[in-house]
Amino acid sequence: MTDTAAPLLSVEHLTVQFRVGRGRVQAVSDVSFDVVRGETLGLVGESGCGKSTTGRTIVRVQRPTAGAIRFDGQDIGSMGERELRPVRRRMQMIFQDPISSLNPRRRVSEIVAEPLAIDGWGTADERGERARAMLTSVGIDPDQTGDRRPQEFSGGQCQRISIARALMSDPELLICDEPVSALDVSVQAQILNLLAELRAERGLTMLFIAHDLAVVKNVSDRVAVMYLGKIVEIAPSDDLYRSPAHHYTAALMAAIPEPDPASARGETLTGELPSPLNPPSGCRFRTRCPAATERCAAEEPPLTQVARGHQVACHFPLARPAAP
Repeated sequence: MTDTAAPLLSVEHLTVQFRVGRGRVQAVSDVSFDVVRGETLGLVGESGCGKSTTGRTIVRVQRPTAGAIRFDGQDIGSMGERELRPVRRRMQMIFQDPISSLNPRRRVSEIVAEPLAIDGWGTADERGERARAMLTSVGIDPDQTGDRRPQEFSGGQCQRISIARALMSDPELLICDEPVSALDVSVQAQILNLLAELRAERGLTMLFIAHDLAVVKNVSDRVAVMYLGKIVEIAPSDDLYRSPAHHYTAALMAAIPEPDPASARGETLTGELPSPLNPPSGCRFRTRCPAATERCAAEEPPLTQVARGHQVACHFPLARPAAP
């Protein structure tokens, strides 16, 4: 791998567990992936699959139980708070609920300028001017909104404010944790367009977390599909949508609404999501998979390359193009 293709973010065998009573919830289990500079990787799956925990662990809101998180070659998974502080300026997160992620007691101008104040950057006037410029860049008029508080805005406006705050430290990596799931469809399109513009202008690298494959398709270069704490498929976006190899991916795609009710539908999911306290043996998807056999219960399938850049964890994949 050349230096130009070296990943900005590398997650290696990441595991995150939470103690619940006498047991442990396996929120993330042995997850590995890379994100190259300038790339957007989509991370999708059902609610409770561990995708948000993965994002929060990468920025160290949550400590990893095991594994390594490397940012620009540095292992940040084991760093202390003092060592981590300068790295955090280079990686920021946009949270799922835009309203609750903003301090209701602070004015918008103060919220957006806060990252610079924490870093001790410039004077109060310089921070204020930079906050005004950033609000303008995300489509918020600072003259009309600077002295108002978050509860006076709509969800879409609050998400724009959250994006402005995240960009104040000029991050290289932006982790978007379901940034449009709480918004109306028309507002979703506006926020997605804004993120695409900012990515192009600033050369951002993004991890875009969502449960909606239709949303992820429009913003991602590659897509990783997650089920019950594990990556089950990862591929370039066009390849994944054209020829999904995992039965779970195909079921998620079949659930995407189609304008034509007569259009052909793929397999659909049946059964309940197993408990992360006691996940199934072997392949974790086997209890809901129409192709499951005894082998699936006895042997966990590893991620295997089925085409260039296309990996799937399945003993009986739907498609197996010849690998180059």
